[in-house]
Amino acid sequence: MVKAYLRYDLANTFGVVASNSNVVYDHSGKLIITASLENITIWNVKQGTLVKTLITPASSGRAPAEVSQIAVGRSDSHQIAVGHADGTVRLWNLQSGTCDVTLSGHKGQVTALKYNQQGGLLASGAQDTDIIVWDVAAESGLYRLRGHQDQVTDLAFLQQGNKLISCSKDSHVRVWDLDTQHCSQTLVGYRGEVWALALDPIQSRLVTGSADVDLQMYEVLNREAAGKEAGISGQHDTLKSMGSIRRQSTDRVTRLCFDQPGSTLACQTTGKLMDFFKVRSESEAQKHMRRRRKRKREKISKSQGAADSAGRDSQAAASAAEGGDNAAGKEEEDEKLTAADELAPMQTIRCKQKIRSFAMAPVQSAKGGVNLTIALVNNSLEVWHIKDEDVSRLHGLDSPGHRSDIRTVALSSDDSLLLSGSNNEVKIWNPRSGACLRTIEAGYGLCALFAPGNRHAVVGTKEGTLDVLDVGASSRLQSVAAHAGAVWSLAALPDNSGFVSGSADKEIKFWEWAIVEQDGTQPRQLTVHNTRTLKMTDEVLCVRISPNGKLLAVSLLDFTIKVFFTDSLKFFLSLYGHKLPVLSMDISSDSTLLVSGAADKNIKIWGLDFGDCHRSLFAHADSVMQVAFVHNTHYVFTAGKDKVVKYWDADKFEQLLTLEGHHGEVWCMALSAHGDFLVTGSHDRSLRRWERTDEPFFVEEEREKRLESLFEADLEGPSGRSNNGGEGVQEGSVAPAGRKTLETLGAADSIAEALEMAANERKRHEDHVKERQGDPSTKPPPPNPLMMGMDAGGYVLKAVGSVKAADLEQALLVLPFTEALRLLSYLCQWLKKGLQIELCCRVSTLLVRLHHPQLLATPAARPTLIQLQSLLRQRVQGLKDTMGFNLAALQHLKRSAKERQAGLSMGRDDEDGTESRPVKRRIQASA
Repeated sequence: MVKAYLRYDLANTFGVVASNSNVVYDHSGKLIITASLENITIWNVKQGTLVKTLITPASSGRAPAEVSQIAVGRSDSHQIAVGHADGTVRLWNLQSGTCDVTLSGHKGQVTALKYNQQGGLLASGAQDTDIIVWDVAAESGLYRLRGHQDQVTDLAFLQQGNKLISCSKDSHVRVWDLDTQHCSQTLVGYRGEVWALALDPIQSRLVTGSADVDLQMYEVLNREAAGKEAGISGQHDTLKSMGSIRRQSTDRVTRLCFDQPGSTLACQTTGKLMDFFKVRSESEAQKHMRRRRKRKREKISKSQGAADSAGRDSQAAASAAEGGDNAAGKEEEDEKLTAADELAPMQTIRCKQKIRSFAMAPVQSAKGGVNLTIALVNNSLEVWHIKDEDVSRLHGLDSPGHRSDIRTVALSSDDSLLLSGSNNEVKIWNPRSGACLRTIEAGYGLCALFAPGNRHAVVGTKEGTLDVLDVGASSRLQSVAAHAGAVWSLAALPDNSGFVSGSADKEIKFWEWAIVEQDGTQPRQLTVHNTRTLKMTDEVLCVRISPNGKLLAVSLLDFTIKVFFTDSLKFFLSLYGHKLPVLSMDISSDSTLLVSGAADKNIKIWGLDFGDCHRSLFAHADSVMQVAFVHNTHYVFTAGKDKVVKYWDADKFEQLLTLEGHHGEVWCMALSAHGDFLVTGSHDRSLRRWERTDEPFFVEEEREKRLESLFEADLEGPSGRSNNGGEGVQEGSVAPAGRKTLETLGAADSIAEALEMAANERKRHEDHVKERQGDPSTKPPPPNPLMMGMDAGGYVLKAVGSVKAADLEQALLVLPFTEALRLLSYLCQWLKKGLQIELCCRVSTLLVRLHHPQLLATPAARPTLIQLQSLLRQRVQGLKDTMGFNLAALQHLKRSAKERQAGLSMGRDDEDGTESRPVKRRIQASA
């Protein structure tokens, strides 16, 4: 009989405030939207509370990729777009908290994401050098713009002329005409990668930032100015250079942004500094330009006067006069505004840590000025207030997460508290809800355990001390200088009388709990006393006590495991076989098995009766950092630097599950007392709780799923173009927006199966008609139960309609030409009945565009195409008339509402008096 196991699934992720993505405000300016690895979190920074978490669903059984970009749509849509590291773009509804659409088109990480002003179009740029323009309403891609030779770094929609501006690491800025879908202008001359660009709110100025210390500024030409420039240069350019202005920071630019009024320009760099520039008004800019011209004329006159007073010859005087004429010739050029005229350097902000991203509030604060939220690389947020020359820090958000890697986790005996330690701090969590309860200052924690009663905890630090913590008071009671090296491991004694510590100073020490009486009225405190010491021949990496209390297992830096008797500390066994140091061990509840995980990527299962190795298993693709037995079983969990957690059966020596989700090395792990959940801590600063479910699974099925996932990863892997694969692509070319995924292949298979089943069903009915002609008493064939009572056309329409709008183009592209011809014939039937006209129009357009050469060479398709053309015109015109009628009705209702509102206000004014009658007449006339 095949054995069934219970599955473990990810139940909660917490501890991340802001990960590797930009931060954005919602339209109210009160909430901040950040990325928490693969999820989206919404914070109220002023209150320091978590408002909502948007959990990204897994696709094809794989863990979702990390979020890399966030963009906010229109205020009335409550929609945000989220780009991921695997190239997918998801559209979320903030009110309902659901993922409405998943768009797959990129083959690399999404690095730029931007809505247009109306919110109907979304542009995304990625590491695969492509730009895709998506139709948000139709939930599909319109086209793919190719031309950049490296990663696309930023995007901006230009409303005038329906254009899109993009910058890239290939040191080019391109202007794309979305009507003709080609590159209309390319800006060159940058000395390095162009990392950011920003349009002012009125879209009259463009500022770009690159690796050099200057910001370049461009004037956005309107159609009349562009026509004049085209008459001079012969090119219809959209952007005209206005010069550059120098920044204070020497680090490269990562982001540029104007505030909502357009009076301040913020510039983020890769370091700790942010530059700010004041945008002068038109009168101030003209005044600055006149002063600049005046200073230049004075400088020229001084140089001419110095030449005359020195008594130079006539030739020198002539050359000076010629220089003056040249300067006069440049006077027309000096009359134009430059970047230095319009931008003035302001104050800077220097943070304690490097800046990852920032966002400017869309509304002005009550104090005037603008609020600015900065996300730092140490997993925290800061809010600053900027008003004129004053800069002040308002508040921050850092308590819900660690500032560095989580190196140790420990659960209390009743599983109600979770302790996590990192550099300089220890946090106490509720493992069920993920709420941070306490933050305690401590050393660099490498190992930890709770004291009996769960009111105190001990943390072994990198400095060699044992920090005794009072959990309830959130304080460090004592720091005991226990070892001369880092304390790598702590193990509690089975009788709860104390614990054992192992350190890099080659010593193992036994400790007992003790209560110390304080002087005066101070309460008693918990402390620890050293009772025994065991010296080893090499550094101690891990210590474990068997549950029966008889054996002490020690792993050393010399790749061996030594086993001693606990009472006498006499040597019992030496376990050797690992090729690199053993980083973690654990002993089963019945004290018969020991599992060890080492830096050689293997785990070994040992018997403690004779010290024999039962089995050696290749466990992870990198070092095994933690191993742990499930209580009262021989099931083992292992965590590795390859970012995964694995579940094993130590009796059958089989891998049961692979738990994917972390985006960094998994450093530590803690299991609950009953084995119903486990918590892992990682380099990505997240804590994840994996919970045992009631869903059973079989080993063979999981093995097949792993093989299928490898096949799927190979199928969806990058093909055709590399990350810098602009080579061989025509300059400014256009391509389809989608890409082949498992969903599109599945959709194509479902359409092909539906077409085949419909063809068989029609053949059955044709055969029955022929039989009826010979024998009228022939019974009709029984209906096909798989078609659920539908006819052939209805069944095919159901299959086509069930395909997602974003996957439809790629699904039809996979269909063979014969199936496409058959589908065209069904389109005519659906249009005659008036079924799903919009879907029919899109499918017919895609099929004709995809198979145009074959259709031209197939005479049999001509009658179908002619019929399809007339039906499409007729049905689309009907839809257009309906939309026009509805729009006219809505406008009529709007006018009626305005008239009723004006009438009500006039009635209220009549009751108040006759002073406002002229105003009422004006309102009535305008209505």
